[in-house]
Amino acid sequence: MHVAATAIPDVLIFEPRVFGDERGYFFESFRKDFFYEHVGEVDFVQDNQSKSGYGVLRGLHFQKPPYTQSKLVRVLSGSVLDVAVDIREGSPWFGQHVAVKLNSVQNNMLWVPRGFAHGFVVLSDEAVFSYKCDNYYVPEYDAGIRWNDPDLGIDWGVPEDKVQVSAKDAVQPFFKNAFHFSYEEFKQESVYPRR
Repeated sequence: MHVAATAIPDVLIFEPRVFGDERGYFFESFRKDFFYEHVGEVDFVQDNQSKSGYGVLRGLHFQKPPYTQSKLVRVLSGSVLDVAVDIREGSPWFGQHVAVKLNSVQNNMLWVPRGFAHGFVVLSDEAVFSYKCDNYYVPEYDAGIRWNDPDLGIDWGVPEDKVQVSAKDAVQPFFKNAFHFSYEEFKQESVYPRR
């Protein structure tokens, strides 16, 4: 497994080593000791999976405290553009985002820590998306940010007239009016202790 840095140091790309031959392939998609070494202690408690067609955009989502979630996301089939937005007020990267193409050829994964809003858009005809969460989904604490907020300036890589969002995501608040986390409380070293 290889770990690649992004423009926001707390967001990481995990790239597994894939062993393939004429029979197919094999790779480790998660290994706790390796993950702890590069991120810190994380206890994943829920796995989610979705299937979507081209242009479907899910996000930007997060959960408010005390049910804030971290996510390790990957694509089982197809290709997506995955986005993490730093919403920790006081962070050097506050309001900035990382956008990474994830696909089922590279089998790369994105680590989205607590204190970030997350979303993705499907770039292929269809995609199956999977992610591990370190906290349970609690609808009352569900929150989000408008996907096309001009202040964020995210290039989703899909023509706007082809983007499909849910009724809920279409009316999420803009970044300046959305809930923000505290950087001091959600610094990487504060949330993910290392032994």
